Amino acid sequence: MATIAPAAQAAISDDRFFMRMAIVIAFTIISGFVLHFAMGRSSFGARPLVHVHGLAFMGWVALFLTQVRLATGGSLALHRRLGWFAAGWACVLVIMGLAITVDVAQRGSTPFFFLPQHFLIANPMTMLCFVVLTTAAIRMRRNTDWHKRLHLCATISIVGPGLGRLLPLPLMGPYSFDIVIFVSLLFPVAGMFRDWRQSGKVHSAWLWGAFAIFLIVPASQIIAWSPVGDLVYATVTEGHPGAKVPGLEFPPPPPMPK
Repeated sequence: MATIAPAAQAAISDDRFFMRMAIVIAFTIISGFVLHFAMGRSSFGARPLVHVHGLAFMGWVALFLTQVRLATGGSLALHRRLGWFAAGWACVLVIMGLAITVDVAQRGSTPFFFLPQHFLIANPMTMLCFVVLTTAAIRMRRNTDWHKRLHLCATISIVGPGLGRLLPLPLMGPYSFDIVIFVSLLFPVAGMFRDWRQSGKVHSAWLWGAFAIFLIVPASQIIAWSPVGDLVYATVTEGHPGAKVPGLEFPPPPPMPK
């Protein structure tokens, strides 16, 4: 009994930590969009693609929270069954993420603090990171220590759209995207710190997850400033208003309200 009790307490502590981490991640994403809506920067008058993308994104957040809750204090059988539905939803999320990125580039409406060509490359790199980490988590579903950490890292990799809306990106100039990625790395760092306090060592899943998220920055920059990036931008925007927007020049900021 003396050995069972500490193990049970450790499992309960693990469950509480991962549930709290999931709530903080979800709150970060949701609060960013709510803040922009409250400030009038977003509205329900957006084009249908934006709404579908938003539903896919928020649907993932809801599934993510539900799955963590089921895994940490609910029905594991339901968690496993719902997991395959969530895997399908992840595919929808990726498709919609790519669709909205292409749409923004073609319209020439990239936010003024992003280089259009970098925006077009960086978003798909983020989705690729999400796919890699999610796939790894699914493949390692029988190894719960890896499974739950990789799934958290996968969702952390796409926290940028919500987190970016909470940060003063217009004041961060050319480093806006990089700063969002580096701030998002605070989540896996918190997981590492917690592991270290609990067991005296950091689980490798956090290291791999954080490394994958970090790689988004150099990979997207290398591709965006290469002939491949030039070709991708020219091909995607050809025949659209975005073709008239220089890919490696910052768009002008919106006019100040009078």
